[in-house]
Formats: sequence, C-alpha cells, structure tokens
Amino acid sequence: MVKVSIIVPVYQVEKYLRKCLNSLVKQTLEEIEILVINDGSLDDSQLIINEFQKQYPLKIKSFIKENGGLSDARNFGLDRATAEFIGFVDSDDEVSKTMFEEMYNLALRHQAEMVICNIQKVYEQGNCTQKLTQIPNMPEKINLMENFSVFADLSYFACNKIFKRELFDHKRFKKGVHFEDIQLIPQLVLNCKTIAQTQNYHYQYLERTDSITKTHTKKGLDILSAVEDVNLYFHQSPYSDNTKELKNFNILEGVYTYLAYLAFVKEDSVFQEMNQELKDFIAKHQITKREILFYQRFGKNYILSLPLKKKIYYFLYLAGLNQFIRKLL
Repeated sequence: MVKVSIIVPVYQVEKYLRKCLNSLVKQTLEEIEILVINDGSLDDSQLIINEFQKQYPLKIKSFIKENGGLSDARNFGLDRATAEFIGFVDSDDEVSKTMFEEMYNLALRHQAEMVICNIQKVYEQGNCTQKLTQIPNMPEKINLMENFSVFADLSYFACNKIFKRELFDHKRFKKGVHFEDIQLIPQLVLNCKTIAQTQNYHYQYLERTDSITKTHTKKGLDILSAVEDVNLYFHQSPYSDNTKELKNFNILEGVYTYLAYLAFVKEDSVFQEMNQELKDFIAKHQITKREILFYQRFGKNYILSLPLKKKIYYFLYLAGLNQFIRKLL
C-alpha cells in the first residue's frame, strides 16, 4: 500500500531537478509514489525525469502536460495520487531522507489530518540563510479546537506538510494566481481536528535569484484576494466563533505578508494602487494600527521580533511616511 503520494511540479528546472529527485527516491519511507508533473518544460527536465523513472520504476510516475502553472500541475497530481497522505515538493528544493517517514508516523500516532515540519532556506551554494521554525513551544499533537491560536500563527506553505487525502475531496489549488498556498492551505486547516508537528528541519527551500518571489508586480494583489477567500470559508467552518484568530490571520497575511511584498514594488503608480488596496482591506476588516503594532505571534510581539530593517519599514509605513519609505527603497 502506498502511504504518501509526493507531487512534484516541474517547469524549467533542469539545473536543480536531479538534486530534488535524488532526495525523494532515497526516502527511508519505502511505500511512496513520486508523481513528477512536467508542466510544459522546454529545457532538458524531461530527460532527467526519464532517467529517474528508468532507475526507480516503482517509485517515479512521470506525466507530461501543457503548461498551466503551479496550481494546475499540483491539481493534475492530486487527480492521480493514490496514497493515504499527500505531500508537495517544489522541483528546485530538497528534503531530508527521513522527512516522509517521520511525518507519516506522526500522522498515524496522533490521528492527525495534517503534519508540519520546519524549513531551512538555503542558497544555491548550499549554505543556510534562515531557519523557519513553524510551531515553537507547542506539543507534538495539537488539538485545533483547544489551540486555535495556531491558525493565525502558521506559515501557510504547502511544501512542508503532509495532508490526509480526504482534505482535498472538494478542494483544489486556485489556478491562474500567485500565493495559491495562502488561499488554500488555511481552508484545509479549517477542516482539520488534529495537527501534528516535528521540530526537525526536513525541508530545504532554495532561494533562487530568478524565482517568482523576486518579481514584484500587481500580482501581489493576489495575497489580499487569497485572504478574502479564507475569510469567506472561515465563517462556514466549525471554528467560525474564533473571530480574534481570524483578525490575527488577516493581520499576519493581509497586512504583514502583503507589506513585505509591497516593499519591493518598484513602479510608483503600482505601489500607490496596491497601497490603496491595503488601506481598503484594513478598513473593511476594522483593523486598527494598535492591533497591527501589538499583534502577537506565538506569544511574542511580532514586529519587535523582526530584524531592524524590517522593524523600521513597518513602523514608517504605519506612521504614514510612505513617501519617505519610497525614497529609502
């Protein structure tokens, strides 16, 4: 029986793909399937996929489709996955060899619908640039009804989690948008009763200079659209009475995450348009400057926990000194 289906969308990653697939075929969990979805790559990615499929025919399942973007490729994999749990790995990243064994065992031990691990950001040379601890100071097993504060504290990456397949029965990644993880993963959390976690840094996230995260355009507005989709779903969920946590989610993702993106928008007219959208979002959800400044993540003041440069940026923005910020940036 296949225990975990790992979905790997591939697009123009011949430089990184071999490392990624090597880390997957060497997993200590033997009962896995690796669904490699070639999303219309024009480079030599498929040659590398063919090589791995020939060497590991019982693990690698290769698919080729027309280019449709990350969400479309993930959804393609979801439609073909057969395992009890689903994982997603980006094709330029790597994972530790014990990642899926530990996370699958945690899911069984705690009857969890979702399991989360920590992330390390690395440069292409392999050196670690940042450790992203996901749920500090909380137990291995988290009963969501009793610890719902995690909803507002989590980082909503798809790649450092495994999901019970039933969570996707009526859910798919939204196509044609950026920040699809922010749009979908919180909705999946709202369908969970129990989350499990490990403090091991199993996932190695590659910081590429040419990645989509380095291109800052009006696509950043998709962050606010994603957050609004979560707001709508939240009110239909079993956790709908937890309005404080929803507001905190809006502050973290709709304000801080959005502002972090906005900081790198170079075109002034686009910056001003996106800035107005943020003001409208804050007004709509009745978020005060005090609530933003005193927002706590994992029990600590969020803005004070940040590096000095980020502190200054957020304080200047909240003080209304946008033009000064533009000059600094």
